[in-house]
Amino acid sequence: MSKIIDDLLKPEAYPEETKEVSLAQTHISNVFICDNFVYKLKKSVDFGFLDFSTLEKRKFYCEQEVELNNRFSEGIYLGVYPVTLDDENHVINGEGEIVEYAVKMKRLPIENLLKSKLKEGKITSKDIKRVAEAVAAFHKSSRQAKEIDAFGKIEVIKFNTDENFSQTQEFIGKVITKKQHADLKKWTNDFYKKFKKLFEQRISDKKIRDCHGDLHMEHICLTDPIIIFDCIEFNERFRYSDTASDIAFLLMDLEYNDGKDLAAELKKAYCEKTNEKDIDHLIKFYKVYRAYVRGKVTSFMLNDPSITGEKGKQAMDTAKKYFNLAYSYIGED
Repeated sequence: MSKIIDDLLKPEAYPEETKEVSLAQTHISNVFICDNFVYKLKKSVDFGFLDFSTLEKRKFYCEQEVELNNRFSEGIYLGVYPVTLDDENHVINGEGEIVEYAVKMKRLPIENLLKSKLKEGKITSKDIKRVAEAVAAFHKSSRQAKEIDAFGKIEVIKFNTDENFSQTQEFIGKVITKKQHADLKKWTNDFYKKFKKLFEQRISDKKIRDCHGDLHMEHICLTDPIIIFDCIEFNERFRYSDTASDIAFLLMDLEYNDGKDLAAELKKAYCEKTNEKDIDHLIKFYKVYRAYVRGKVTSFMLNDPSITGEKGKQAMDTAKKYFNLAYSYIGED
């Protein structure tokens, strides 16, 4: 992959003219940012809950990414393009052997991302209400079906949380303490016993939907209309969920980034738009879950040999902060 990365950092590798190319990395993707477009390649990884280990699977999930995100970001995802090896260089959509696939997107204005606006202190009450309206509208129109209802059952949700605790065992003592791990696991399992009827009621109320699954501030652009993008495409188990889990992710992300008052405002506006009542316990549960997931996936970056030095340190600090946030929630009244 290092040769592909080196080649795709060259402006001449792209079908359209671009003066600059930069690289952003996650635990599952290499994202090449050009002047007007973005190309995202999936890493050849298998985390159990996510399997991009073959070229065929990476192509399939690239296609899924485009299809699913067009639900709420029409015109942003432009298709799936082959990465070819032409002579000795990798290029996008060339004539040579296909060695990878890339999702092509329009480049969004980074200054309009919700996270960017928060950092600059430029989020207004009007912005928060617009976000609440956009998410509420999506949740109301998102697909609901009997097969999706099954993902709201405690045993399915517990499978997800059990997986989280299992997959973070190796990071105990590095980014999460033994006590945090044990206490969060106990609190989560106790919640299932105490609020069994609540989960059942959410299924009856048809709140289990084909959601976004990764709804945090970097995936919301405050354009007109608001653009929501980069949903979970690789596992229906994470996308088919309670709508409360989706909005809880965004609330948690705001709080992680010192936007507690904005989170409270968003929660109030969203509940008004969706006529949600008495879901404080559920929101708290899903904020714990979402913070823990973010800690987990950030921890995975510590095992990526291409992420070293300062980036590795940042990943460690970020993972610790997420686990600390999850732990702080269970200490609240």
